[in-house]
Amino acid sequence: MAGATERASGRPRVLYVMGAGRSGSTTLGIALGNCPGLFYAGELDNWLVRSGRPQLEDAQRTRFWEQVSDALADPAAARALFGNSSQRAIERSVSVLRLQMWPRRRRLRPRYRAVAEDLYRAVTRASGATHLIDTSHYPLRARELQGIAGVELYLIYLVRDPQGVVASFNRHDVGEFTKSTLHTNVYLWATHLLSLLVFLRHPRERRLFVRYERFVADPAGTLREILTVAGAPTVALPDFDALSIGLPLQGNRVTRADGTMSLKPRTDPVPRSSLLTAALQAPVMAALSRLRPAVGVRGRARGTRYHAAP
Repeated sequence: MAGATERASGRPRVLYVMGAGRSGSTTLGIALGNCPGLFYAGELDNWLVRSGRPQLEDAQRTRFWEQVSDALADPAAARALFGNSSQRAIERSVSVLRLQMWPRRRRLRPRYRAVAEDLYRAVTRASGATHLIDTSHYPLRARELQGIAGVELYLIYLVRDPQGVVASFNRHDVGEFTKSTLHTNVYLWATHLLSLLVFLRHPRERRLFVRYERFVADPAGTLREILTVAGAPTVALPDFDALSIGLPLQGNRVTRADGTMSLKPRTDPVPRSSLLTAALQAPVMAALSRLRPAVGVRGRARGTRYHAAP
């Protein structure tokens, strides 16, 4: 793949999916990763936490992430940051409230950014892709990536109806960690506030606001707009009836399934069971509705006019 080789020698193109957990980033990442030339890497914030090892250690996945480690320009620098200290001090949203962590954040930042750039270059080399999809979703990670001149960053701000997020975190039958309704609402406020600030400071031509409900109702139209912003408007769309899970480092329970998944356009009703959520999140949703450019809303990016899908 000549184009991929040329990209590998330049700046990696990274599509970073930002927003709250349980907002559909895994499904969006898998769909994008099935487009030719794009590679779904999963939640790369966990690469340091897991010391470079994938969540599932099947032979093909293990071999790929070993190739990533072998492709690092400075593996010693990466090993020096292995563990969860960098994630806790730099990426987690609560770290901005922990004043005692600020000196550590300043000390870690140059090394953290250098390792992040090295990792993206290594994944590009190992995958042969032109674009990588990172679904780590932390807004503070996105903020750090904005400061890396060696990465061509595209921000995809994915937002799901808060009632759906609360319902997902309230579930106890899916093998994922849970949050109370109040805890989830506080988490959503903090995440959206930070995400909003990061989104607005990013170049307009390299950012896109996406509603999860819009994505599942029109997967093809949503992917086409994302690909246009990412400079790949002519890339073929995947077969949504047979999306390969791929080899992500880490993700939710969907990435732990074998084989393929199907994504059919749907308009599932959103649960309206929490009056507390409706009251607390109404101002946030009103503010987010004005973000541009947004999927399905007229706007300009790279000189292209978007139109609402029928």
